[in-house]
Amino acid sequence: MKRNGDMPRAETQVAAVRASGLLDEDELVTIEGQFSKGISSREIVDVFASRGLRFSEATLRKYVQLGLLPRSVRVGRKGKHCGSLGLYPAGVIRRVNQVKDMMARNLTIEEIQRSFAKFKDEIKGVSEGLRDLLAGFEREAKGPALSADRRQQIEREIEAAKQAAGDLVRRISGLEASFSSQAAAAAAGTAAGGGSDLY
Repeated sequence: MKRNGDMPRAETQVAAVRASGLLDEDELVTIEGQFSKGISSREIVDVFASRGLRFSEATLRKYVQLGLLPRSVRVGRKGKHCGSLGLYPAGVIRRVNQVKDMMARNLTIEEIQRSFAKFKDEIKGVSEGLRDLLAGFEREAKGPALSADRRQQIEREIEAAKQAAGDLVRRISGLEASFSSQAAAAAAGTAAGGGSDLY
């Protein structure tokens, strides 16, 4: 039987995550794929409840108010009188998991907020700038100066550019998350108080 000292570092980290009840990377990737079009607050709560972790819709709202999570987007339901549903990006599960990990390491609310704020404004600016630029291209493509064939070609290029822009924003957001995690880990060694009032 292997002791922890005999396990490779990656296996030890996965074992520690599983012992804490938090989601490991494989589970996060699976959940993000399953809810790629968005996830409701009830589904978020259910994901953590299925792991035996305490997490409520009130806590979710508090995380949003504190700027730890993005706001939901209202999406209309098909059918007469069905209303709309608030959906969060699937990455919210990863973010809640990170917050719970930081809380377990006794980081303060301020330290947790700071770790997520790093580069946030710059990424938002890049995302909005790309969106505005591509919207401008779409408006130009609809102008009368282009032939139908040329318009179709440009519209295909715009769609490809949108996909590339989305990939770029996801990649730089992933880089930001890596730096945030690193900053949070460094802060964990000096944390004075915990984030337990985030429950």
